[in-house]
Amino acid sequence: MTHDPATSQPASDTLEALRAELDATDTRLRDALRERIEICVRIAEHKRAHDIPMMQPHRIGAVQDRAARFAEEHGIDRTFIRRFYDLIIAETCRVEDLVIAGEEPK
Repeated sequence: MTHDPATSQPASDTLEALRAELDATDTRLRDALRERIEICVRIAEHKRAHDIPMMQPHRIGAVQDRAARFAEEHGIDRTFIRRFYDLIIAETCRVEDLVIAGEEPK
């Protein structure tokens, strides 16, 4: 049985602890994504009530720019974070379109 020199625990215990930590981070990431979509629903409701167009290109650019700066500051690949935010923005636009049209997001 191999041991982790940093903790003196069996390597398999250390790996399981690290995986549990990763699982907890994934849960927070999913919760943050759910919260982001809920906020976008409220934004869409506001846009519908005030006859504001769904698409706000300047806002998308600002979100992408902020994500790019974050990537640079934290050693994350800019292409990855761009694609990640493209997916998030596409989903939130889909949800906003539904809400603005008076449909229930699914």
